[in-house]
Amino acid sequence: MPSSKSQFSASEQALGYLYQLRYALFKTLDLSEETLCFVERDDDIDFTDPEEGKILASLKHKAAGDSLTDLSPDFWKSVRIWLNYYLQNINSSKNHNFYLFTTGRVAAGSLLESFLPNSIINDNLHERIDEVLKKSTSKTIDKTRALLYSLPRDRWMNFFRRISIFDGQERIENIPIKIIKSNFRPIRPQFREPIYERLEGWWISLCIDLLTGKRKEPISGEEVSQQLSLFTDQFRDDNLPIDFANAEPDNGVNPDSDERYFVKQLKAIGLRSDRLKRAILDYYRAFQQRGSWVRENVIISGELEQYDDRLTDEWVRLREIIFEDLDNNSPEELLKSTGRKLLNILSTNDSPRLRVRTGVTATFVTMGSYHMLANNKTPRIYWHPKFKERMNQIFSGGKP
Repeated sequence: MPSSKSQFSASEQALGYLYQLRYALFKTLDLSEETLCFVERDDDIDFTDPEEGKILASLKHKAAGDSLTDLSPDFWKSVRIWLNYYLQNINSSKNHNFYLFTTGRVAAGSLLESFLPNSIINDNLHERIDEVLKKSTSKTIDKTRALLYSLPRDRWMNFFRRISIFDGQERIENIPIKIIKSNFRPIRPQFREPIYERLEGWWISLCIDLLTGKRKEPISGEEVSQQLSLFTDQFRDDNLPIDFANAEPDNGVNPDSDERYFVKQLKAIGLRSDRLKRAILDYYRAFQQRGSWVRENVIISGELEQYDDRLTDEWVRLREIIFEDLDNNSPEELLKSTGRKLLNILSTNDSPRLRVRTGVTATFVTMGSYHMLANNKTPRIYWHPKFKERMNQIFSGGKP
């Protein structure tokens, strides 16, 4: 049966790039909070650690069962990167180290075993390296050999002693559970996966900023810890995660053509276009956010229904007060302005009674939920004081 992959497929290359980003998060969480991290600067990952100094790290996500031998291009390509850096910083490289992280295994008996952690590097290592390189017919390795021979022999050992190979590393699909087990123990088990997803999404966004030059400074371990704490706080008993504060509908926002009931209600009280746009965004964001809470099981069964009941009760109390002085002879402009007053007070009221939980302060949750309550053929809440009498007119687009 023919392979399902095209000859032009770049899946392995794409997997390698994704591995860099995910592994960079993994190692940043593993190192001290003072660690600074760049991606794709001097190497795949560039760490500056207060104890170990500057670390250039190459990452190789290999096929299952792959091994590194004496003439593995993966190793010698990395050596060329490190050597080029070493030569440029030869007078200031006291605390510079070079790491190769690979999912493959170093072949038993190979030269590369000398670079595994806790291995003893013999004084004749440079002779063994010389012998191995002379056996190569690879143009890629020839470039490394030519660059190495530009380094004085008495500096070879100083350079190669800085190299460490960490083989058998976690594969890309296993890193999330590794991070969760190592760093998320204080978090309740049912929330660990959604918190990890948010942390990784935030991390990838920062890495993209680094790669595009939008961000100039490295990412610090302390910054990652603070963001993890922030996401964790959103899953407390008095709080909920907010993921859609800046979300917008794929088709954009167009109040003029929007025929939903809640929009028609707002038009009936003379709400202007910019406020209609805000209301449509609040509805969209609240709808998406509430759905996300349900899917992730971060909301208690029946809690949203109770929240809607509470919102309705607060609306009734306020409506009774604001509409109290109106009568059958009240002019239309007064009716509209009174309806807007009801909407305005609820829109600017920061009372905990209007929050789904006390820690959820996002206004779009409250107002978007009100618009959802107003979006039924027989809505639970309304804004125009004469809505009940004019409901058919309002929903059919007729003038009140």
